[in-house]
Amino acid sequence: MIALSLAEIAAVLGGELRLAGTATADTVVDGVVDTDSRSMAPGSIFVAKPGAETDGHRFVGAALEAGAALAIVEHPVEDAITQIVVSDVVVALADLAREVVARVRAAGDLKIVGITGSNGKTTTKNFLARILSDEGETVAPIKSYNNEVGAPVTMLRVTYDTRYLVSEFGADAPGSIARLAGLVEPDVAVVLMVGMAHAGGFGGIEATAKAKSELVSAAVPTGTAVLNIDDPRVAAMGDLARSRGMRVVGFGQSPHADVRAEGIEVSASGTSVDIVVAAERLPLALRVLGAHHVNNALAAIAAAGVLGVSTADAIARLETVEIAERWRMQPMGSDRVRIINDAYNASPDSMAAALRTLAQITGPGERTVAVLGAMSELGETAGDEHDRIGLLAVRLNIQRIVVVGQEARRLYISAIGEGSWDSEAIFFVDQDAALEYLRTELRDGDRVLVKSSNSVGLRHLGDRLGELFS
Repeated sequence: MIALSLAEIAAVLGGELRLAGTATADTVVDGVVDTDSRSMAPGSIFVAKPGAETDGHRFVGAALEAGAALAIVEHPVEDAITQIVVSDVVVALADLAREVVARVRAAGDLKIVGITGSNGKTTTKNFLARILSDEGETVAPIKSYNNEVGAPVTMLRVTYDTRYLVSEFGADAPGSIARLAGLVEPDVAVVLMVGMAHAGGFGGIEATAKAKSELVSAAVPTGTAVLNIDDPRVAAMGDLARSRGMRVVGFGQSPHADVRAEGIEVSASGTSVDIVVAAERLPLALRVLGAHHVNNALAAIAAAGVLGVSTADAIARLETVEIAERWRMQPMGSDRVRIINDAYNASPDSMAAALRTLAQITGPGERTVAVLGAMSELGETAGDEHDRIGLLAVRLNIQRIVVVGQEARRLYISAIGEGSWDSEAIFFVDQDAALEYLRTELRDGDRVLVKSSNSVGLRHLGDRLGELFS
């Protein structure tokens, strides 16, 4: 974080400053800001966030021992640490992020990119951060820090030397993106897709589309909307952007896209595609598995182009990326038994894309094995969506469908109903039972996809399989 005095921070937060030790109102802090006491270092700021399972106020002492210079709390604590008492630490965290980013922006040439979409946010964020990092200091979220805590924590990492801030915005309810993006007012608003992920929490896909459009509304009017024009709901946001005076750049496989993909070819080593921008056509050899990541690459190239990075430079940097993120189409195992651990998250769209990738990268004499868990946060559509995935797996001729967990049982039943019987589809209540089966069932030449929502935890089964067959 940029250097601020304790008095300045207290004023920004509208809180009560309670000094300890040798600290004065003029004492300056400029360390890490976080809600995790384990992330503290000398000069850090600890935000004591209450939670459903534990209360951050219990860890103020641990933060102090690790070197924290300041705690932001909702009630005074007895530990000998300087404190600012506020009514809501999450609101205070957002207020501090807004102030810090505003000061950095006013002092230099900081450019801010916001990314949202039902799928692909983290991959696109990582792609774009890789491209921009060669241009200047770039701050981007760690993992999927895209909620009411993670987004401000990322924003607070900017300094006066930061040239680019790449923010990823998730949403658990209408208004979430508006609040988070409103903290920084992005110069570039990237919308990837509107799908069924989290649709249960929004009340349907049209409500989801409206929530994603909040990013366009939060961007600066002089900014640019980078939109996936292959998705009609995203393409329609162009009207909103233009009504605000924004420029619109479209990406996708449509011939009308400003940044276009042609000739996509998928293999076990990655995806080859031609990137077309105006009259320029350049090949991209993407090492990240899956044709669905082509659109994420297009979004990153388009956003980087808005910021002045040439297509050739963007492509060259993308070709150095080996995996999108841990547990996202992550190759594991060995050439003998290849494990693809894609169980960080799952939605109907990403599940279907991963299954298609598995089918595409499996060659003659090799066998497809899909280890599948539940997709969460689908609301009343959950049953139908699990049915569709079960049907798709059979129609793609996935040779072994291993379903794990009671919440995914309907996927298994659908696969059986579609004709995947005689041990082609098999169900296990828990991961341990599935692992014991796979330990003896997998053989040379198998290509194995592990896919589920994060809450199901199949990523850990994927790790175990990767170690077992390495």
